[in-house]
Amino acid sequence: MILIADSGATKTDWRMMNADGVSTQVNTAGISPQYLDAAQIYTILADELLPNLEEKHPKAIYYYGTGCSSPDRNLRVEQALAKAFPGSLIHVDHDLLAAARALCGHQRGIACILGTGSNSCLYDGKNIEDNVPSLGFLMGDEGSGAYLGKMLIKAYLYRELPEELALSLKNRYNLTKDSILDSVYYSDMPSTYLATFARFMHDKRKDPVIRAMIYQNFDEFFERHICKYKDFDKVPVNFVGSIAFHFSDTLKQVAKKYGATIGTIITSPSDGLMAYHKELLAQIGEQ
Repeated sequence: MILIADSGATKTDWRMMNADGVSTQVNTAGISPQYLDAAQIYTILADELLPNLEEKHPKAIYYYGTGCSSPDRNLRVEQALAKAFPGSLIHVDHDLLAAARALCGHQRGIACILGTGSNSCLYDGKNIEDNVPSLGFLMGDEGSGAYLGKMLIKAYLYRELPEELALSLKNRYNLTKDSILDSVYYSDMPSTYLATFARFMHDKRKDPVIRAMIYQNFDEFFERHICKYKDFDKVPVNFVGSIAFHFSDTLKQVAKKYGATIGTIITSPSDGLMAYHKELLAQIGEQ
């Protein structure tokens, strides 16, 4: 029995899998070692995950998570998991590898994450061949929900939104300048806060101002990321994440502009990861 985790900044999808498929599925809060230490991560596991696993203990854990891009950050996750699941074999990898495995399987292609944050890579069917770096919500994250939210909030504060649209936004979220700045500069998860405004933009996506922002968001992602990969117009460009899925019409328009071919667009890599890891159960030797 193995435990597969797909963790973003907003939520974590945990799936306990045996030879017959998924036996238990649990959702918890997102885990980002960029902002959380090992103790804080363990608290999430203890409060939200362990009580729902019915004392099932995995032989191996395959954890894919946002922010798992350095030994120090990965160690925080490993320490928390080791405390929660003593004796389990633990593998911690970046969520970008999860996206590539789920989207491309064993085929060459470009894999992209467009959720709260954004990232992309050229995948050779086994390993990540190239990666234009994701610079996070302060310097990058083009294509993401956080980037969309930042565009909207900046336009709101700079009084660049049409009056009716600005009033609708203000009333829906009870916005003030101080509440916005406090949430961006003093909260633990500013990118998650900014990404919440993507839902408003989806609801208002027919508005020409909002439509232009959505298009610009994806256009910048293609220009700064996708177009940097060798043969980007000759291999499928695949996407995972809520932003890619819910704004797929505009995403396809932008891809066409750059001569790229869209492959798969899914909301979550979990099903693809289960298929990828199913063969590992035989190696572990537990049904």
